[in-house]
Amino acid sequence: MGTPRNNTQSLARALAGRRVLVCRPQPEASRLADLFRDHGADCRVLPALERHPLPETPEARTTIQNLDLFQHVIAVSPYAAGQLLERADVWWPQLPAGLSWYGVGRGTAAVLAAGGLSPIIPATGVTSEALLAHPELLTIRGHKVLIARGEQGRELIRDTLMSRGAEVTLLPLYRRSMPDYSDNDLQQLLGDFQPEVVVTLSGETLNNFIALSENSGHNYTQSLLLVPVQRVAEQAARAGFSRYCIPHSLQDEAIVETIAEAIAREPSSNTIPD
Repeated sequence: MGTPRNNTQSLARALAGRRVLVCRPQPEASRLADLFRDHGADCRVLPALERHPLPETPEARTTIQNLDLFQHVIAVSPYAAGQLLERADVWWPQLPAGLSWYGVGRGTAAVLAAGGLSPIIPATGVTSEALLAHPELLTIRGHKVLIARGEQGRELIRDTLMSRGAEVTLLPLYRRSMPDYSDNDLQQLLGDFQPEVVVTLSGETLNNFIALSENSGHNYTQSLLLVPVQRVAEQAARAGFSRYCIPHSLQDEAIVETIAEAIAREPSSNTIPD
C-alpha cells in the first residue's frame, strides 16, 4: 500500500531541502536515501557500518546440518536472516518442519517470510525486549534455541532465554566493522554538507558515526538524530546529543515519516526540536 496523497504532500513540505545523512549499511542506506529524495530531501549516505560474512567453520556447518534438532530459531537482523537462509539452503533444500522462527522486527521477519517461512515477531516494538516478551518464549525450559547473529552483539536474548532454562546455541554469521573513509570524503559529507538530520539504527552505528565525525569540523551533536530504541537514545544523550527521535518501526516509510513529523514540529525553520 502506498503513502496516501495528503501524507505524501505533508512529508514533502517538511523534508523539502533538508540535509539528511543516512549512516546505515549498504544496500539499505541507498534505498532509504532514495525515499528521502522522493520526498524532497537533500540526502547523502555515509555507511558507518560494514558487514562481512564469516567463513563457514566446521562448528557452524554442523549447527546448520542439525537445524531440525532445534525448537526455536531467532534471527536478530535482516542480514542475519538472509545469511542463515542462504547457508541453510545448501543442506536443507526444504527447511525442516516444526520449528518456530522469530525475527527481531518486521524487516527481519520479511526476510524470513521471503524464504517461505511464517516468522513470529513482537506484537509491539522492535527490540530484543519486545521479542522476549512473546508468549512462546516465556516457557521454554529444556527447549533448544538457535540465535543467528553477528560475531558480536548484545547478549540479552541469550542470557534471558538461558535464565528461563533454554539450551541456547549462538550461530555467528558475519562480522561488523567501521568503514575506512578518506579525509576528503568525510569533509564533504560532514564538514561541507553539514547534515541537519542523521539516521543511525544501532548503538554501534552511532559510535562509529561519532568517531568518523570527530575530525570533520561538523558539530554533529546539533543534528536531529534518529535512533532505533530508547536504549540508543540514552547512549546518544550521554554522547552530547539533545535532539533525537525514535520511529515506531524500522521500515523505511516509518523512518521518513518520523523525521518529517519531528521537523514539522519545529518552532522555526532553523531549529529542530526535541
